[in-house]
Formats: sequence, C-alpha cells, structure tokens
Amino acid sequence: MEENVKEYRPFLVDQVPYLTLTTKKFENRKKWQQSNPKEICSIIPGSVIEVFVKPDQQVKAGAVLLILDSMKMHTKIEMPYDGVIKEVNLAKGDRIPKNAIMITIK
Repeated sequence: MEENVKEYRPFLVDQVPYLTLTTKKFENRKKWQQSNPKEICSIIPGSVIEVFVKPDQQVKAGAVLLILDSMKMHTKIEMPYDGVIKEVNLAKGDRIPKNAIMITIK
C-alpha cells in the first residue's frame, strides 16, 4: 500500500519564500514571462481608430501613439518612455488580435 506523500514547494510572495502545497492545475499553468519593453502589444482585440506616429519619429513619454476601439470603448495607447519609433505594424482601420505587436521602439 502506497502512502500519499505530500511535497511542499517554495513559493515567493513579495520576495519572501514560503513552503506550500500546490495543485496539478497550478503546476501545469502557463508560466508568466517578462514582456519585451521595446514592443507595445495589444492587451485586447480591437480596431485601430487612428495612428499618430510613424517610423523614426521621436516621441516623449505619455504621448498618444494610437487609439484602439474595443467593445465600443476607445483606448488611448501612450508611449511608456522617451524613445524613437522603429516600426508601426498597423494602420487606420486594421483589426488586431490580442497580444499583437503594434509598435516597436528603438
């Protein structure tokens, strides 16, 4: 007769390690990955209403790059930091899926 042995695993919460039990569902989840700070991706699917930037344009932090329409809501996508636009992968009227790379920054 096999004994059901439980294995405690380290788990970080606010950089403090705890030992805890985990489930199979938790172990098989999609792992979190750091996003590329040079890529601006869509977080929801939608349609492009307006694009305000073009390649090689110098843009300040907080400037509006484009307006995305999703579920009848207009969302302004802003520049996260000062930089130069390397590539614009969409145009006015395009429909984009979730996680699409919209703009690349140099």
